[in-house]
Amino acid sequence: MPEDTNTAGHIGRVAAVLNGVAGLGGVSPVNPQAVTIYQQTSRGERAYDIFSRLLEDRIIFLGFTIDDAVANYVIAQLLFLEAEDPDKDINIYINSPGGSVTAGLAIYDTMQYVRPDITTICIGQAASMAAVLTAAGAKGKRFSLPYSRFLLHQLMGGVQGQAADIDIQAREIVRIGEMIDEILVKHTNQSLDVIRHDSDRDFFMGAYEAKEYGLIDEVLVRNPALPRA
Repeated sequence: MPEDTNTAGHIGRVAAVLNGVAGLGGVSPVNPQAVTIYQQTSRGERAYDIFSRLLEDRIIFLGFTIDDAVANYVIAQLLFLEAEDPDKDINIYINSPGGSVTAGLAIYDTMQYVRPDITTICIGQAASMAAVLTAAGAKGKRFSLPYSRFLLHQLMGGVQGQAADIDIQAREIVRIGEMIDEILVKHTNQSLDVIRHDSDRDFFMGAYEAKEYGLIDEVLVRNPALPRA
């Protein structure tokens, strides 16, 4: 989608149309047309789905339970934005209860793989795998709004079948759990023993506690890009 560089021609009318959706809870990342943005430009009116409009400003919104479909959606956006400009930061806003660890690790690996710095901003909550992704942003560029919360905990998984299969699955859960612990050690100020102790049970933190812990770098009350009144 070509960018309109004639900013003087923008009339500035932006309308959000909710197509029968009460709030944003029913919006799917694979069907973002549920929210449409209309923007008047010098070339006429343009219509975007909300996620494509955010993508123009290099913003990815992770506001869903993390599964394979969501991971593929986020990864595609990361790769696209890297191709567009490998030297310009990518911003990921996170409000997620977590989800699939393997899907989350696919996002994590891509965040580390792409060349642009990744800025992460927690708005609402970053639980479980979402907390790991928030911490995985570039150092000095990991943020949270004041009333967000964070959750660390052990991996959860149920297995069934023959004894040998259960043993294989149990060992795999342990292996992945150790990987997550090592990632958190890498991105926080904490030792492996502290990470293992804290994630043994549900461990909740507010934004300022998360800063002290090393999950984020700063708590933002206001978008620093916006002028103060």
